[in-house]
Amino acid sequence: MQDNIQRHIPLKGASNFRDLGGYVGHEGRPVKWRTLFRSDHLANLETEDLAQLQNLGLQRAFDFRGVQESQAQAYEWPQIKRHSLSIEPTVVQRLQAQHLTGKPLTAADALDAMQTTYRDFVKSDSHRFAQLFEHMLDHPEPLLFHCTAGKDRTGLAAALILSALGVSQSDIWHDYLLTNQLYKRNSTGASTLSPDVMKIVWEVQESFLNAALDEIQSRHNSIENYLQSQLGLTPAAQSKLQSLYLA
Repeated sequence: MQDNIQRHIPLKGASNFRDLGGYVGHEGRPVKWRTLFRSDHLANLETEDLAQLQNLGLQRAFDFRGVQESQAQAYEWPQIKRHSLSIEPTVVQRLQAQHLTGKPLTAADALDAMQTTYRDFVKSDSHRFAQLFEHMLDHPEPLLFHCTAGKDRTGLAAALILSALGVSQSDIWHDYLLTNQLYKRNSTGASTLSPDVMKIVWEVQESFLNAALDEIQSRHNSIENYLQSQLGLTPAAQSKLQSLYLA
């Protein structure tokens, strides 16, 4: 798909950096190109990468990583103001704790941990997504949001943004699953977990995002109600969001 070539921005220090532009939203209006970006973390960017981001007009990054994550792979780039919207990671920690009990971990355990984590995003971390929407409404210049791999916290955030902009479910799923084509995991950092378990942890599957969407449906009856009651997107705010980010 030609859009995918335009959407993925190859960088030396990040693999999952991409543009949300071009998806068709409310009233057939496309999401503006070069305005909303999602990515894995920015700690390994090189000089050429930073020049590329400067050419994109990118001045703000919203970092969903937890405190220790962001300290372990910190970044401070002169032209990019970093805003912390920390959501603490739980998947590997949960699996490591189970591993220490001596019970062998299976792929099914990893799937369950991923789905539980996505449900927890809805139960415990909605205020972080609400804060991102606040920034989007207040300052419409180009922005980036990311976590460590740019797949789970970032993936749900992207799905919520695209939903609010009226993008189709098929395009939302397409965007979510692109991580499996683009993300290249940094091989540093040994894990006591098996390769089968870690493969699931470092990919995205439909069942992960569906766990969050099911939690939204269960608690709020629809994503529209969730956007309004939990994320602060009143009809007027949603209309403003669409006017800012749709061409």
